[in-house]
Amino acid sequence: MKNVIFIAPPAAGKGTISEYLTKNHHYIHLSTGDLLRNEIKKGTNIGSEIKDIMTEGKFIPDHIILPLFEKEIMKIKDKPFILDGIPRKVNQADYLSDLFKKVGILDYIVIHLDVSPEVLEQRICGRRVCKNCGSSYNIFFETFKPQRENICDQCSGELIKRDDDNIETYKLRYEDYCKKTEPLIRYYQEKGLLKIIDANRKTAEIINDIEYVIGSD
Repeated sequence: MKNVIFIAPPAAGKGTISEYLTKNHHYIHLSTGDLLRNEIKKGTNIGSEIKDIMTEGKFIPDHIILPLFEKEIMKIKDKPFILDGIPRKVNQADYLSDLFKKVGILDYIVIHLDVSPEVLEQRICGRRVCKNCGSSYNIFFETFKPQRENICDQCSGELIKRDDDNIETYKLRYEDYCKKTEPLIRYYQEKGLLKIIDANRKTAEIINDIEYVIGSD
């Protein structure tokens, strides 16, 4: 199976799809969001800086995220991996290309999850996350609602709304995405690595298409 780089706006479904691929195809999921939130939990100076930047809806600067990411990618052995949240800019894509060459990673595909702004807004503003286990839900979509209001189906933990899951932050993040990240689509198209997946559909349909392009059995 091919290694995967996701290019997608916030709330496009990368986390849900990555969870499926990790469970069913033994991928290693490297999420910059998880890395950043772990730093915040540690209470370090960098973690405090990250929290302020994320609350404002801005992207984390390279001098913070790249060292965190490189440390994780260097641990990968023979298992296929998913990159979720990086690259966001062309210079980061160049960085990845050099890093992959250095560690001998040659076989990968770039998947662009194409989602409408209206669907993204509902996904972000309706998202609820379990305070205990991290399971994700959405109050606007029947298939993603918890069985009991504000209670996690998995562990009965409290469901919370993250500070950055609001309409104001969404608009800032989406505008920043369009400006900085969409050029990556052209970048990877020119390299013949890009596959575009319609992510406005049901999760099962999206996953079926992704399994086809990664070459799963």
